[in-house]
Amino acid sequence: MPRRSDPAEVPSLAEVARRAGVSAATASRAIHGAAGRAVSPELRDRVLAAAAELGYVVNPNAQAMARGRADVLGLIVQDIGDPYFSTVAAGVMREARASTVLVTLGDTQRDPAEELAYVRAFRSNRARAIVIVGSRTSHRAINDELAAELARFSSEGGRAVAVTQPRVPIDVIAVDNRGGAAGLAGALHDLGYRRFGILAGPEQLLTAAERTAGFREGLAGRGVHLFDEEVSPGSFVWNGGYDTTAELLKGDNLPECLFAVNDVMALGAMACLREHGVRVPEDIAVAGFDDIPTLRDVTPGLTTVRIDLDEIGRKACRLALSDAARVPRIETLTGETVIRASTPEVNAPVRRPAGTTPPA
Repeated sequence: MPRRSDPAEVPSLAEVARRAGVSAATASRAIHGAAGRAVSPELRDRVLAAAAELGYVVNPNAQAMARGRADVLGLIVQDIGDPYFSTVAAGVMREARASTVLVTLGDTQRDPAEELAYVRAFRSNRARAIVIVGSRTSHRAINDELAAELARFSSEGGRAVAVTQPRVPIDVIAVDNRGGAAGLAGALHDLGYRRFGILAGPEQLLTAAERTAGFREGLAGRGVHLFDEEVSPGSFVWNGGYDTTAELLKGDNLPECLFAVNDVMALGAMACLREHGVRVPEDIAVAGFDDIPTLRDVTPGLTTVRIDLDEIGRKACRLALSDAARVPRIETLTGETVIRASTPEVNAPVRRPAGTTPPA
């Protein structure tokens, strides 16, 4: 039977069943992949061949009803405009595309209430899986409420993965923030730096707290102990780096090296220093954490801790689409210190790209 030429004549599932010589129920199971009611490979091939001949298009709503879940992955990030989150999201989407799973994005703008609302929405719409990207906080009530909603989603057959700290009872892709920051501190000490300041981010944000603690521990292991006043909290965004640095510039004693707990804050700090005529790295060195893709356009190149953000997204997606484990799994990724021009060896001559001059 030839494929229909009139696009208005949409073939029905019953027509596919008649063409394949099976019941409508068998055709539905073959096409929609209903859980627990599989058909033989021979029957499935026959039904799919009939569907292709007729030009039958799968109804995603019918498929979701048959399977019990929509073939959708709900991706929740804290700020899609932040290169950290957009790079992780790109990894999730690439992996999902390879598995023919649709990704629906939710951007919380760093609001825990919005994060919870997205989880509830994806649960209500019976998404196949949820991936949550972003640091947990020290607020126990917020973590407990999210954990309870994710537990309900999992008990109903959904799969959930978090790129975060293991504060929720689901599979987690974690980053060794303390170890990465400690390694960076040791490398900077080896370059000759002894006086440091930290742009520490929000005190209740666990990622910021872990990186701050790790950097201090790395320096303490080299005999350098930071005073609390050398650790400056601020928001975890570009403006946070800019504003906190502006406050530091009001003092009389700048550090030799400024560590920002993420690259976006470091870029804000560098912008502030530049606007105030403070040269990087001649007057002060700057380092960050994450190695976001936009650093390739930054001069001088920013020293940082490299994390494979795209691979984090891919791993999270693979885990979310895999079978559930009896006990939540935790996969921890380590970072790599990358030394660039923003932190030259102390007393070494500063080399600038040809054709550039330091600001006046």
